[in-house]
Amino acid sequence: RWLYGKQFCLFYAFCGVLFGICSLSTLTLLSTVCCLKICFPVYGNRFKREHGQILIAFAWSYAAVFACSPLAHWGEYGAEPYGTACCIDWRSTNLNAVAMSYTVVLFVFCFILPCGVIVTSYSLILVTVKESRKAVEQH
Repeated sequence: RWLYGKQFCLFYAFCGVLFGICSLSTLTLLSTVCCLKICFPVYGNRFKREHGQILIAFAWSYAAVFACSPLAHWGEYGAEPYGTACCIDWRSTNLNAVAMSYTVVLFVFCFILPCGVIVTSYSLILVTVKESRKAVEQH
């Protein structure tokens, strides 16, 4: 069972969600920047340090919105089913429509959308590299 009390459970779950979403957001932005630099060099070569700083701030802000939502009672944090750690209370989605809406939005915007962007970015990179290789072989 969880040994450290409700407040530490909330903090632990908040940190897990914050760092997890921030990690996936950062990977999504990184794949997008790589795609811009490789597939669209006219735009990619304009990328500067300030743009990177803005994107990092965006990734943290994006993650903070979803991590703070259960603290504002849109979704809930609680013990995991085995009770040894804390995370989003998945059981509450069966009982509460507000918690269900949080879970659906989280699934779409923190899993489907980032994974779709990553797959699209790396697919475009592979196509560009393949076309580039063919062009080099023809020379």
